Amino acid sequence: MSAIPPRFDITGASIDQVVQTFYARVRAHPELGPVFGNHVGTTDADWDAHIAKITNFWRNAILREPVYNGNPMQVHMQARDVRVGHFDPWLGLFEEVLRAELPKDVAETWLALTHRIARGFKIQLADRDNPSGIPALG
Repeated sequence: MSAIPPRFDITGASIDQVVQTFYARVRAHPELGPVFGNHVGTTDADWDAHIAKITNFWRNAILREPVYNGNPMQVHMQARDVRVGHFDPWLGLFEEVLRAELPKDVAETWLALTHRIARGFKIQLADRDNPSGIPALG
């Protein structure tokens, strides 16, 4: 049986670099840094462990390496301080890093995947935060 091909052409080293650079920016971000700090922790070792886990997530999602074991939707749903409004700055930072670190076509492809994943998270978080299902007016 053959392995499933990667979603697009990128190296594991490039994924590592993107995730490392991105989380350095997240950690310093005035809005996102504290939210992540609540869940990741504050020490370098805490962040190193988180970065390794997220790197494995992306290696699984892009390269289809079976190295990630987790349920990111469940984690985000349980994190009551993670809000739909956090995704726009998160996506903005991620886009900046992708465009700075990768060739344009690879950055665009990864960014499209990221937006698809984020849409699912935003829908679920919106439902979590509005269990009545009645849209807020005004």
